[in-house]
Amino acid sequence: MAESRPEVAGFYDEKTGSVQYVVVDPATDRCAIIDPVWNYDEAAARTSTESIDEIAAFIAERGLTVEWVLDTHPHADHFSAGVVLGERYGAPRAIGEKVIEVQKLWKKIYNFGDDYPTDGRQWDRLFADGDTFKLGELEGRVMLSPGHTLASITYVIGDAAFVHDTLFMPDSGTARADFPGGDARTLFRSIQRILELPDATRVFVGHDYRPEGREARWESTVAEQRRRNTHLQDDPSEDEYVAMREARDDTLPLPDSMLAALQVNTRGGRLPEPEQNGRSYLKIPLNQF
Repeated sequence: MAESRPEVAGFYDEKTGSVQYVVVDPATDRCAIIDPVWNYDEAAARTSTESIDEIAAFIAERGLTVEWVLDTHPHADHFSAGVVLGERYGAPRAIGEKVIEVQKLWKKIYNFGDDYPTDGRQWDRLFADGDTFKLGELEGRVMLSPGHTLASITYVIGDAAFVHDTLFMPDSGTARADFPGGDARTLFRSIQRILELPDATRVFVGHDYRPEGREARWESTVAEQRRRNTHLQDDPSEDEYVAMREARDDTLPLPDSMLAALQVNTRGGRLPEPEQNGRSYLKIPLNQF
């Protein structure tokens, strides 16, 4: 139905292969920003705003009102720009409620002190499985879909599902499940739940790594994923999928920015508190991985 079909604009970040989204209710010109990227140069330890500036230009050109800034999970390969954009537009920020478990896990890894809260207060709303929210006249629904991380959720807005790092484009398969708190068996079950959505549901992925150098893509459908996804098309059993996923994950390096990104993203996209000289510092756990 036309009234349940949001407009979706994707913004591709070449460095990380990430896709950021602006989801628009055409009836009201209200929008949500999903998984915005705060650019980070590892060599210089410097943040910048090229990616969100592109989003801001689109919003300004269209005269949109930002109603939500949404994260699907605490990302491992880029800093979240949720706080930057939430403050810019005065919009509430949200993530899945299981982020609390991710915070507790990474608090131990980083050996953070009591000044690092693990109750999700860094966001304005923590979504539970099945929660709903309004985007203009559209209804959004939250599906818990862990496996890649403990906290991963899928946003279903009208006929569009934003599946983060669970499914990739069909020629790229599915997401890794070997980060702390990840689990391949849980991921398989989350994927099956996504594939139970109506066939025509548009599926928007969180990354595209452009296999064989093709152009970046980020939209498919549930039917296409079920039929053509290279990790799912032969209808593997749960055990077969887990064996494939775990063997593949054993060959993958950690993302370059993971140890920097998680201490920012589990704070909702905030840098650590500045020290007495006014600068923030990242903490890297040596020989942890």
